[in-house]
Amino acid sequence: MSKIKIMCTSTGCIDYAPERYKNLGIEIIRIHVIYDGKEYKEGLDLDPVAFYDYLETIEDPKSHLPSTAMPDTEDIIAAFDRAVAEGCDEAIVFAISSGLGGTYNKLCLIAKEYKGRLKIRVVDTKITCFGEGLLAIKAAEFASRGMSGDQIMKEIKWMMDRQVFLGVDGKLDYLIYNGRLKGGKALMGQLLNFCPVLTFNENGECVSLETVRTQKKALARSCELIKEKIGNRSPEDYLLWHVYTGPSLITTLKEIEVKYGVEVNHEDVIMSPVSGSHNGPWLAGYGLAFLRRDDEPLED
Repeated sequence: MSKIKIMCTSTGCIDYAPERYKNLGIEIIRIHVIYDGKEYKEGLDLDPVAFYDYLETIEDPKSHLPSTAMPDTEDIIAAFDRAVAEGCDEAIVFAISSGLGGTYNKLCLIAKEYKGRLKIRVVDTKITCFGEGLLAIKAAEFASRGMSGDQIMKEIKWMMDRQVFLGVDGKLDYLIYNGRLKGGKALMGQLLNFCPVLTFNENGECVSLETVRTQKKALARSCELIKEKIGNRSPEDYLLWHVYTGPSLITTLKEIEVKYGVEVNHEDVIMSPVSGSHNGPWLAGYGLAFLRRDDEPLED
């Protein structure tokens, strides 16, 4: 039986998730956040709560935008070398969506250097935050049951084909200044107080699913949309959690969702600072992962 090592980029938020996920032996490959003249390795020496508190206090965000940088080459090599030293035959590496940066491609390039020593599969998760991390967590659980790498990848593909992220940015400042919202949309959003409901498309890009007038209406619409996504599926067959940056908008979302009968069944997980650098401290929404039932085919 192959020994399989599971890895995940730090944007998967495993560092910020419940403690029960931290004993699965998942190796974290850390992306960098640069702000206020300092560089931090995400999840290691950067507290997300303090980070978003800081962003909320900036009077001129455009002149003080945080930035991000890919993992160090040395850190990636060290992680792969540890897998070899541990006697692993395979490594499955879950990466932040390639639609959000170059980390996936960098991992793939370095992985090629291990041909013949370690079979490395780099997964473009097409998402970020705990939706990314949960894929790694499930892969680690599958590996612990003795599943082969091929079996694990089939299960993960089933989940990826159905994963959902819905988020509302209460203010458009960071989306505009980082170039995520451009031209006429940016101007009209500022003038009319539009709030986009964000999601990930099939290419793993963060896009506006709908644009709604006012924060509360956008949050209410996200409740309607997540209810539609869940449909009549039993809570035993999915995980639903809150995604958020700063505390302000998530409090309002929790008040509104009661009226729509939305019930999360997983703990809240704060957004990765790498991702939050581009969204700002006023985001709240949902992550949704479906769990395959025994009566559901693994492949279409």
